[in-house]
Amino acid sequence: MFYSVIRFIARIVFLGLGLRIEGIDRIPSSGPVIIAPNHVSNWDPIVVGVALKRPVYFMAKVSLFKYRLSDYFCRKMNAFPVQKEYADRQAIRRALQILGEGKVLGIFPQGIRNRSGEAKAQSGMVLIALKSGAPIIPVGCIGTGHNLPCGWCRPFIVRIGTPISLQQYQGQRIGSAGMEKISEDIMNKINDLLVE
Repeated sequence: MFYSVIRFIARIVFLGLGLRIEGIDRIPSSGPVIIAPNHVSNWDPIVVGVALKRPVYFMAKVSLFKYRLSDYFCRKMNAFPVQKEYADRQAIRRALQILGEGKVLGIFPQGIRNRSGEAKAQSGMVLIALKSGAPIIPVGCIGTGHNLPCGWCRPFIVRIGTPISLQQYQGQRIGSAGMEKISEDIMNKINDLLVE
């Protein structure tokens, strides 16, 4: 209920600011999906959550859950904590549980906010996709790097790409180099969505 109310209000605000949503039909109406957006600001998870019709469960850095109020808000908004300094098995289990329930998981492939686009994609997203069998959908957030995203004077877009299936890798042993290569390919597809 809380998520739906906040999303409804945010949707009115962002659409009023000129938010355009492109490719929404590429999000399946049911079944497990991994959403993989670029990440340039704290607006990104909010804007992506507003753009999609289905609730999104985002992995979020553990520091956002440090204080009682922010912990309450993040959890009500379907976020759950992940430690970035090491392979967080508890977060991976939670991600797989979400996908196992046929829900939408949101992961920022680079793991950090990154305006330059130079940060490498982490392989955790690929690991979760391989374990769950869920497709990865690249998403480009354009215009969220400004203090207040505003489509009146700048592009303000959530652009959804074509789902990427990793089914061809099922049952194979993929080393760290292979995971990095797949992650890099997905990051390239996200970057392609950012081109005007």
